[in-house]
Amino acid sequence: MKLKVLVDNNTFIDRYFLGEPGVSYYIQDEEIKILFDTGYSDAFIKNAKKMNISLMDIDYIVISHGHNDHTWGIIPLIRHYSEAKIESIAYKIPTLIAHPETFLHKEYNNEEIGSIINSEKLSKHFKMNLSKSHVWLTEKIVFLGEIERCNNFENKEPIGKYEKNGIKEDDYLIDDSALVYKSSEGLVIITGCSHAGICNIIEHAKKICKDDRIIDIIGGFHLLNPSEKQLEGTIDYFKQADIKEIHACHCTDLKSKIALSNIVNLEEVGVGLSLEYK
Repeated sequence: MKLKVLVDNNTFIDRYFLGEPGVSYYIQDEEIKILFDTGYSDAFIKNAKKMNISLMDIDYIVISHGHNDHTWGIIPLIRHYSEAKIESIAYKIPTLIAHPETFLHKEYNNEEIGSIINSEKLSKHFKMNLSKSHVWLTEKIVFLGEIERCNNFENKEPIGKYEKNGIKEDDYLIDDSALVYKSSEGLVIITGCSHAGICNIIEHAKKICKDDRIIDIIGGFHLLNPSEKQLEGTIDYFKQADIKEIHACHCTDLKSKIALSNIVNLEEVGVGLSLEYK
């Protein structure tokens, strides 16, 4: 599997890409091509073009959860495909995979923080597979679906509200999910923000894939000014886990990265990063 970072908060020096506080990865496993999250704007499209990556033959679009820094790029992607159709440029209609609650209205202090396009509208442009259960995209790559919340230190505070059937409730991001690649050496976990809890995600990945070996985790760990209980619980978990290395980025603050770097090999992430796993 090959993974390229199309969008992250950071970019590498002397690599003239666009950065923004969001996530988007291009993933290829043999002939299958996957776009994981779309960031906040059209930056991922511009960066992909600079990297000579075509988005016209994507097989799957996977959305980790419904926040704006992961979904708002869907609008320029639809425009990208619509313009191709007008100009008679061939493109593949991808299957969009996400949790069923991903595209519900989300707000924080009465401000929109969720997707600005709902699933009904999306179904006019993409094949849709909204699933609480895990979904295998290839023989080695799986969308985890709804993550079991097993520990007592993660995902304990809601982030704003979500609206379902006309009723607004506290949002614990039940829609938050991740991808996992089953390599020959162990699991590679690919996250958006890990609102479900990075440790919960790891445990769920092990259960679904029936493999306890973790060789890498790339993505946001949702450790932005975390509570003492959450950070200590995460550090204690990682001390016990056998993880080869991590690429913690996006919503992982410096204090948390330093704490994690004391117990596991922490690698830098920026737009333009390429990773490959066998």
